[in-house]
Amino acid sequence: MDNTLNSPIYWTLLKHEDWNMYIAASSQGLCYVGAHNQSFEDLANWIPIRFPRRTLLQDDDAILRLEPYKVQLIEYLQGSRTSFTVPFDFHGTPFQLAVWNALCDIPYGQTKSYSDIANQIQKPAAVRAVGAAIGANPILITVPCHRVIGKNGTLTGYRGGMDMKTRLLQLERSSCI
Repeated sequence: MDNTLNSPIYWTLLKHEDWNMYIAASSQGLCYVGAHNQSFEDLANWIPIRFPRRTLLQDDDAILRLEPYKVQLIEYLQGSRTSFTVPFDFHGTPFQLAVWNALCDIPYGQTKSYSDIANQIQKPAAVRAVGAAIGANPILITVPCHRVIGKNGTLTGYRGGMDMKTRLLQLERSSCI
C-alpha cells in the first residue's frame, strides 16, 4: 500500500513584505500556492477535492517541512529567482497536466497567449479548455499561469485576481531589465 495516500498535507501562511499566501505540500512536493490575501477556507475546501482522505496539518516551525518552498517563493518575490527547482505534486486530468507543464515552459519575464499554449500541447482548437485548465492551476506563481495573456496582448482573468497578475508580471519585467 502506498503510504503517501494517507500522509498529511502540511500548510503554512507565507508572509513576505506585503505578500500573504497560503502554501501547502505533500510528501511528494508543493501542491498548493494560494492567491495573495486569499482565505484559509479556500485551501481547506480545496484539499479534500484533490487529496481525499488526507489530513491538513499546520507546519510548525520545529518541523520546517515547507521551508524549501517558502525560500524559493520569497526569492522569486524578491526578484532573485527566475525558476523553481522544488518538486510539485499536482493532480489533474491528462489535459490539465499537459497545460500546466506547458506553463512551466514559459520563460521568466515573457508571456504567451492561450492559443500559444493550445498549439504547444497540439490541441489548437482547445483554446477555451486551455483557459479552464489554467484557471484550475493549484500552484500559483510556481506554475506560472500569470504569464498567459489574451491573443491581442491584453491581460485576462487570473485565479489570484488581476491585481496579483499585474503585480507578478511587473515584478518579472523589472527583474529582467
